[in-house]
Amino acid sequence: MAGHAVVRRALLLPSPSTACLGFGRLFASVCQPLQSDSEGQSRGSEGGAGNGVKGKWFVLPPFDALVDGAALGRKLAAQSSSATNTATTAMKWVACCCPELPRSLVQKLFRLRQVKREVCSMDQSDSIRESPIYRLKRIAAKDPMNVGDRVYLPITVKDLPSHKEEGHFNLEEVNFVRGLELYKDSSIIAINKPPGMPVQGGTGIRRSLDELAVSILKYDFPQPPRLVHRLDRDCSGILVMGRTRTSATILHSIFREKTAAALDDDIQRRKRALQRKYLALVIGSPRKPRGLISAPLKKIVVDDGKSDMITVFDNIPGQTNSSQHAITEYKVICSYDGYTWLEMTPLTGRKHQLRVHCAEVLGTPIVGDYKYGWRAHRNWKVFLPKEGLKEQIKGEILPFGLDLESGTISCKQPRLHLHCKQIRLPNLSKASLNIDSSSRYDVSELESLELVAPLPAYMQKSLDILKSL
Repeated sequence: MAGHAVVRRALLLPSPSTACLGFGRLFASVCQPLQSDSEGQSRGSEGGAGNGVKGKWFVLPPFDALVDGAALGRKLAAQSSSATNTATTAMKWVACCCPELPRSLVQKLFRLRQVKREVCSMDQSDSIRESPIYRLKRIAAKDPMNVGDRVYLPITVKDLPSHKEEGHFNLEEVNFVRGLELYKDSSIIAINKPPGMPVQGGTGIRRSLDELAVSILKYDFPQPPRLVHRLDRDCSGILVMGRTRTSATILHSIFREKTAAALDDDIQRRKRALQRKYLALVIGSPRKPRGLISAPLKKIVVDDGKSDMITVFDNIPGQTNSSQHAITEYKVICSYDGYTWLEMTPLTGRKHQLRVHCAEVLGTPIVGDYKYGWRAHRNWKVFLPKEGLKEQIKGEILPFGLDLESGTISCKQPRLHLHCKQIRLPNLSKASLNIDSSSRYDVSELESLELVAPLPAYMQKSLDILKSL
């Protein structure tokens, strides 16, 4: 039962005063700045014995494999009680303890052999007393971690920022972001992402949801919510974030394993731990009312390297740049005057998967998708709403310059009509005490959490306009 309780505490983020240095305590504390090693004089140097460590190091907490969030996530995604490879590599441990360090920097440190592991050997020269001798030896990125291992990083990493700087927002902006919340517990927070709001920052992006989460959605937690999946900027709907590092690791693994599991031969028979459903308004109607799309996708460069796009592309033997397989279930909900509402369930998580499958496989591009359905929009027919709907067309400008009302099918340039309306995933906040990363408990018995997001105003108006025809 002690091991089971550790999982529970890790998910619920206990206070750092916990007596046991399990993942629960570790994940609550590793977000603090790393501490420099002042024990160098009592340690042996690499390859030497008792000569002292040259220089100073930043030392990570001793590795403790009581809870492996990634392994538990894989088990949840597989819905199986079979044994799982729970080995944690040095690269994963550094990334886990130092989330603010750029991945490229961590990879460079490993490549330059600047990451060390402390190893202990016993001095056999004295037959009566065995004295431990500590040495630092190079550790590779893929080397497995052992319980109690201490990893040393160059002290120069202390000059890098350890936290994202919190922004300053007015009350209206704070209330708007918190008003997007659909669900919140001790493990996750889910919001109804508005269209036009980017999930992550980048060139030319002033405000993104990951930045807003640091300042507005953190509440009284010591760590801000972390992204575990993404939505396109112009797409709306459910976005899930992990509120602790453990829950984020588990959820990220579940989303990643969803793609791997979908490529198995038994995708139609197995029970999926993660299910996502999207609603899309498309131009035209599929030949069949429901079906399974299985078509590989590949990124290609266009406009002389200025941009890129995704396209259906079969693997060609001998080529190194192979495509990625993508699978989507679809079902026709209703059709109106040459336009169709589709319910789509992506079984894999490829970039622009639903948009490309609609445009290139079904031949029914999504309304407002000018990247993949530009031909269908060249002769766009504006729908004129009836008298009762005319006054509702004008949109209201919201915080961050968002407009959730304009862009209906009555506009000359409609917005993307793609919305993540439902997600079903394991309820981590109610994880049973029987669940443990090394147990034989059948994780398929874990209670599911179902999240539902209402349509954005402009998509609801488009639906009302079509129903009124």
